[in-house]
Amino acid sequence: MKKVVGVVAAVALVGTAACGSSSGSDGSGPIKIGSVHPTTGALAGVGGLMNDGAAMAVEDINAAGGISSLDGRTLELVSGDSQGKAEVGQSEAQRLIDDGAVALVGTYQSDVTQNVASVAERSRVPLVIDVAVDDKILDQGYQYTFRIQPNASSMGTDGAKALAAIEEQTGQAIDRVSYLHIEGSFGDSVFDAFEKEAANQGISSVQEITYPATNFSDATTQVREAAVSNPDVIVATGYYPDGLLIANAVQQLNVNVKGLYGIANGAFDDSSFPGAAGPAGEGVLSANYHFDATDDRVTDIRTRFQEKFGRPMETAAMLSYQAVEVIAAGLEDGADADPEALREAISGVSIESPLLAFSGPITFDETGQNSNATVIVMQVRDGAVTQVFPEEFAQEQIQFPTGGGQ
Repeated sequence: MKKVVGVVAAVALVGTAACGSSSGSDGSGPIKIGSVHPTTGALAGVGGLMNDGAAMAVEDINAAGGISSLDGRTLELVSGDSQGKAEVGQSEAQRLIDDGAVALVGTYQSDVTQNVASVAERSRVPLVIDVAVDDKILDQGYQYTFRIQPNASSMGTDGAKALAAIEEQTGQAIDRVSYLHIEGSFGDSVFDAFEKEAANQGISSVQEITYPATNFSDATTQVREAAVSNPDVIVATGYYPDGLLIANAVQQLNVNVKGLYGIANGAFDDSSFPGAAGPAGEGVLSANYHFDATDDRVTDIRTRFQEKFGRPMETAAMLSYQAVEVIAAGLEDGADADPEALREAISGVSIESPLLAFSGPITFDETGQNSNATVIVMQVRDGAVTQVFPEEFAQEQIQFPTGGGQ
């Protein structure tokens, strides 16, 4: 397997090229990589960041000399807008493939990714998932889809293990948990795995409260219900808007818990969350995949991203950057831009220095799942998201009970 350390280079001033240029697997022109994300609609903020992350990776690789095993051929990012809709993401993926993309990255939402994965499989073009957690995507037995981040089940399981480890480390008992999660396969999958592992870890009671995926504008009712069982911890799984609502409701209702703890929560480890939540965010914990803030290469990439795009590079955008690096590693290792050959090469890559806080290299098992993907625990401290667990990635000691706005 090829060892790939990654690219540290000045960003070339080469924006995304037009879709009409020649490329693909014929050995001429740039090699096209398709990016499918929600760049308009309710999720345009994160979708735009992710597309920018992929574009920056392409620029860095080109600035460093392109794909050396293919005589320095450059990469070209061609972008599609899913609009946050599964059927639109599917048609955009097909459009990019028809336009010559030899690989795809995407898509942020599990339902969109499921459709895009089916297109990739049918077209025999590799898809590297940057963000999409649902187990069912890879349960189909697809051969052309790979995922860098942990899946839903492993996030729920690892989130429960981390909570038990926090209990042991701090000496603070955690016996009862109220678990709020968004309706649908994403929230259900994470919760089911957490509930099973929590029982193994001696957490005696887990109360489940769900909330709708749309038209959810006030978490007061759900948080009040969560408080009825007098839990030690409230756990929350969902996207950014609902996570912010939950944190605010916990503070406004003055719920007496040792901590608010996110698992696969789109809000609690986002750099904008502390400012948006104010006192309600202070002390909030989050078990999630995350860029490794202790890594110098990550710091360099994030600094340059901020300078280029004028906004912080969140973990989702770092995963898009990493997904392009995975494809580039496959191109280097396979020395062939043909999509089927590229798929074989990607299945055997080993990226020894991942940009996320994983315990080992990025390698893919027979299902296409990254074998070493895991979560770490972060905490909002003094208005910033800080890594606190496990020790190898910690920037500060964990504070538990959390205090702050809880």
